[in-house]
Amino acid sequence: MSDITRIALDAMGGDNAPTEMIKGAVWAVNENADMKVFLVGKEEILRRELQKQTYDPERIEIVNADEVIETSEPPVNAIRRKKDSSIVVGMKMVRNKEADAFVSAGNSGAVLVGGQVLIGKIKGVERTPLAPLIPTKDGVSLLIDCGANVDARSSHLVQFAQMGSIYMEHVVGIKDPKVGIVNIGAEEEKGNALVKETFPLLKEAKGIRFIGSVESREIPRGQADVIVCEAFVGNVILKLYEGVGSVLIQKIKEGLLSTFISKVGAALAKPALKSTLKSFDASEHGGAPMLGLQGLVVKTHGNAKAKEVRNTLKQCVLFKKQKIDEKIRECIQNREEAAE
Repeated sequence: MSDITRIALDAMGGDNAPTEMIKGAVWAVNENADMKVFLVGKEEILRRELQKQTYDPERIEIVNADEVIETSEPPVNAIRRKKDSSIVVGMKMVRNKEADAFVSAGNSGAVLVGGQVLIGKIKGVERTPLAPLIPTKDGVSLLIDCGANVDARSSHLVQFAQMGSIYMEHVVGIKDPKVGIVNIGAEEEKGNALVKETFPLLKEAKGIRFIGSVESREIPRGQADVIVCEAFVGNVILKLYEGVGSVLIQKIKEGLLSTFISKVGAALAKPALKSTLKSFDASEHGGAPMLGLQGLVVKTHGNAKAKEVRNTLKQCVLFKKQKIDEKIRECIQNREEAAE
């Protein structure tokens, strides 16, 4: 059973819950023999939805939680008051070692607060960032942080770089990943106070391959494998990235279907075009892990559908197999010992 990754899925969180959460869970367990999913939520509703699916009952189990934290609720109050919510119950399963990971498309603030309060940070970790994979010309890059710490300090960004490097090497498989800090120019003297303070620290940091500043236009080209920034900047980059990508795909489709000749060309180009556009589909890359916690928490998009849920659950299996938490703990411990 130790080879099985046990994942608590917030089946009530997100715009498309519980239907798409359940479809994604069934899809994932039917493809992966090394996973078990606990659907956390209102048992009666979940059981009714599950009856529509074909799955191995040994691999999907319902854990009742009678409350739901809505998207608009203040995170701290919601975590404190709604003890029987799907987010709180699922995170407590991770804390109590009943699950190896928790996945949610629900209230982002509640997931962030719950991760730190209910599961807790690895000793020595100052802040826990959200780190999604974003598509680039030749693959993916890790954007860290994209939403958890809008008022980060330079020491936080250094840890983000170290944790991000561990993730990219052991989960994505990029040896000695390149680390860059988001800046308004390539020159070291440019940037705001935080960037100027962080730059020399990253140059001296152990365990990372720092390449300097990365301008936002170079991010899609894959200039860096790990893109370091505080959460305000990261979230703007992420949302703009997703918005531009969505509009471009829409405009390309409209252009290809605008005339008879373009339709003929589209039919011929369809296989290659489909493959290219797929690489820029956010749902292909799973969710954003919250790095630096005692257990794995992954936040998916609020509008996640079955495919993104499936890919996020698969992501959790790889995370456990590569023992990312242990590697981050070892990295932080070595840094503290070197500083003494």
